Parts: sequence; structure tokens; C-alpha cells
Amino acid sequence: MKTRFSSLVTLKKSTMDKSERFVQKANADLNSASIALELSYNSLEEIDSPLTGRMNDFRAQRSLLDSQRTVIKHNQEWVDFCKNQVTQAREQLKSDMIEHEKFKYLELEEIKKMIKKIKLEEAKELDEVALITHTRNTKIMKEEK
Repeated sequence: MKTRFSSLVTLKKSTMDKSERFVQKANADLNSASIALELSYNSLEEIDSPLTGRMNDFRAQRSLLDSQRTVIKHNQEWVDFCKNQVTQAREQLKSDMIEHEKFKYLELEEIKKMIKKIKLEEAKELDEVALITHTRNTKIMKEEK
């Protein structure tokens, strides 16, 4: 049955679906950021420090370590940002789900009212038919007497 809330329910459903897709995207971004952070830690562990050699080798090694630490810091900030995005997306999804359920409930109540009204009209029609039938049967019985 179509009610005045039907279009709102459809709209809220599409908004909720969009929020669900955004949560999935945010989770995928978080997974990518976590993998990148893990890889940057692994790369840091793979860097060997020279035990002997020229000073330029030691400086190059130090620059490489500093560069890798910068990458790790960047990836950690990315992970934190993605976690924040996931949290916000989940809150938005929760809000959208509540809104959808509200309008779905209102639509259901409206449908119940419509059904009740239809049943009442049908009952009135049946009473009228019964009254007409009873009146006609009474007339027929009187005419037979």
C-alpha cells in the first residue's frame, strides 16, 4: 500500500545504503593504510646498518633510516585518519538507520490505519447488505402469509 511516508522511506533507504557503502569504503581504506604501515615497518627492519666503511656510507644509511621513519610516521597518520573516517561513517550509518526505521514505523502505522478503515467500511457494507436481505426476507414472509 502506498502511504504519504512511502517516498520518505524510499529516500531514507537510499541514504542508508549510501552510508553503508561509505562505511565499506572507509574500512577498505583503513585496511590499505594498515597494510602500508606494516610494509613500512618491514622495510625499516630490512635496512642494515654498516659496521665499517666510509663516513658517507654511514650518512647515507642515516638518511635512509630517517626517510623510512618519515614514511612510517606518514602511514601512521594515514591509519589514524582512516580510523576516524570509519568511526564517523559508522555514526552516520547508525543515524541513517534510525531515521529509516522511524519512517518505516510511521508508514506501518499509516498502513494499519488504512486497513482498519477498509475493514470498518467493509463491515458497514456487510451490515447494510444483511439489513437489506433481512428486510427483503421479512417482506417475502409477510407476503406469503
